[in-house]
Amino acid sequence: MSAAQNQYSIGLDKTSANYVPLTPLSFLARSATVYPDHISAVYEGRSFTWKQTHDRCKRFASYLAGHGIGHGDTVAAMLPNIPAMNELHFAVPMTGAVLNALNIRLDAASIAFQLDHGGAKIILVDPEFSGVIAEALTLMKGAKPFVIDVDDAAFGGGKRIGEIEYEAAVAAGDPAFAERPPADEWDAIALSYTSGTTGNPKGVVTHHRGAYLNAVSNILAGNLGQHPVYLWTLPMFHCNGWCFPWTIAATAGINVCLRKVDPAKIFELIPKHGVTHMCGAPIVYNTLINAPDAPTGGKAKPVTGLIAGAAPPVAVLEGAERIGIRLTHVYGLTEVYGPASVCAEQPGWDELSADARAQLKRRQGVAYPLQEGVTVLDPETMREVPRDGETIGEVMFRGNIVMKGYLKNEKATQEAFAGGWFHTGDLGVLDEHGYVIIKDRSKDIIISGGENVSSVEVEDILYKHPAVLFAAVVAKPDPKWGEVPCAFLELKDGAKATEAEIIAYCREHMSGFKTPKSVVFGVIPKTSTGKIQKFLLRNQVGSAKAISA
Repeated sequence: MSAAQNQYSIGLDKTSANYVPLTPLSFLARSATVYPDHISAVYEGRSFTWKQTHDRCKRFASYLAGHGIGHGDTVAAMLPNIPAMNELHFAVPMTGAVLNALNIRLDAASIAFQLDHGGAKIILVDPEFSGVIAEALTLMKGAKPFVIDVDDAAFGGGKRIGEIEYEAAVAAGDPAFAERPPADEWDAIALSYTSGTTGNPKGVVTHHRGAYLNAVSNILAGNLGQHPVYLWTLPMFHCNGWCFPWTIAATAGINVCLRKVDPAKIFELIPKHGVTHMCGAPIVYNTLINAPDAPTGGKAKPVTGLIAGAAPPVAVLEGAERIGIRLTHVYGLTEVYGPASVCAEQPGWDELSADARAQLKRRQGVAYPLQEGVTVLDPETMREVPRDGETIGEVMFRGNIVMKGYLKNEKATQEAFAGGWFHTGDLGVLDEHGYVIIKDRSKDIIISGGENVSSVEVEDILYKHPAVLFAAVVAKPDPKWGEVPCAFLELKDGAKATEAEIIAYCREHMSGFKTPKSVVFGVIPKTSTGKIQKFLLRNQVGSAKAISA
């Protein structure tokens, strides 16, 4: 008997009785069956049950299928955190298609590139973004997607640019639509674009298996339990809301939808709906902490929050506790479905002083419960660095909660997976307990308000200014956004430009959050071969403080 035919492989095959491909679609089906009358979502006076949400998703999936959407097709969405955006996370994959949730802060050119690159056949649009989408459609080089409007009574303005409204499409669908779960759990479920070290973003492709596993990891890492009440302060377009649409379906919780981050609205919704959990970048919590009507002490309702982005300042962790929010720091990237590591708390931390506790809680931590591993490796030897808190290496992930790869970019995919690990490009150390602590970013990515900004993309625009000879963009600490782009410019001989002029020029050519908030003029330091020495510029503006302070 060969090794491949041992006693445990003969007559013990996969069958439909003992093997089903993992997919988060099963979470929705279960909650709709077990808790049909439990509330699934609330928004602006409107609510849905889990049975209603399941029916609505099947109806819209039916509509999509009737319009030729099937396995491997792309459906894009430019929507805020409204019930329709949550429903698309199920309705689109029910057809076998892939959801491309667009960043609502992007400019028309960036959107046009993503629609072309991803090959979106349909796009759903909120009236607030109809203008930028209309412009993006004119900039597209390929076939334009079919447009569906998603009206929102809570937004006064905008106009319809589509051929049908979402509710009409849902009503036209069949609630008995036969869902099309993936034949292979490796099938793509979502396409998300992330800023890289080149001008155009990469298309991160994630799969059903990873979405399923990370949804469960969120439950464990965030202590969600059953029937949590989740407030949508995190954008659903961002890494598919860190997989939380699927997480809340798995727990039969309540999605408290929120169109935009508004402190007064948030403090109203928390007691009104009994919010138990929320997520966000440091700027979200900092905004709440500094809101004039922020409840403190006994007036603050306890809420569990996950925080990610640049490492949270101690002041944010301490301030959140004052307004009743207990934070857990998580870390990840779009390539790992959002958070894939957590600063797992240890017994005794609650007895420490607030400052000491905050210092421990701001680390990037250890692997998520269902992620295989996260560590710091020497990228040359691929060996783990010593756990001395000093030896710097590259932060890397491996496991089932890692993307399939980059769409139409095999070279970048192979480079990202070199040595059997996903290379984040973030530089860090390991402390004595094996917790990851980030020290710097080798990719020159700036995380502003939880959103990635490619320094190279900003530099490309700056170089087009007629007065600019050399340009370099680095992260500068900011009390509100965590980090903001800071531009260093070396002007051409005889040329003149002011800071206001440069910022205005950038605003004309890129999204507001990518625009440099400050400009420094002078000779930019370079090596003998002409390479700009960004580390000197980072030191000049204190970039490291944006991460570790």
